[in-house]
Amino acid sequence: MMMTNQEVLSVYAAMGELTGQMVSAAGNADWDRLEALEQRVTAHVEKLKANEAAIELDGEQRQRKVSLIRKMLDDDRKVRDLTMPWMAQLSRLINSTGAERRLANAYGGV
Repeated sequence: MMMTNQEVLSVYAAMGELTGQMVSAAGNADWDRLEALEQRVTAHVEKLKANEAAIELDGEQRQRKVSLIRKMLDDDRKVRDLTMPWMAQLSRLINSTGAERRLANAYGGV
């Protein structure tokens, strides 16, 4: 189904709203909500991929799209800034567990 210009911009606006909510979820360490929001953004991206190519936006609409994309990129940077320390900690825990397992295997521990 073909989308209209306004529908395309509405999808971008919805994605911008969701990425803002993702920043909040990451700030609250609500990883389940963050993942659910990310899935919703992905669904919107797929919708745009399937329908946006044939749409030509006028100057004002293009500016609105660019503004929304910039907001999403800014939100993405904020989410990464909030999640990277947690990811690093998780990586250390996984590596630590792996090292403990290798030691246990090598020396017959529990």
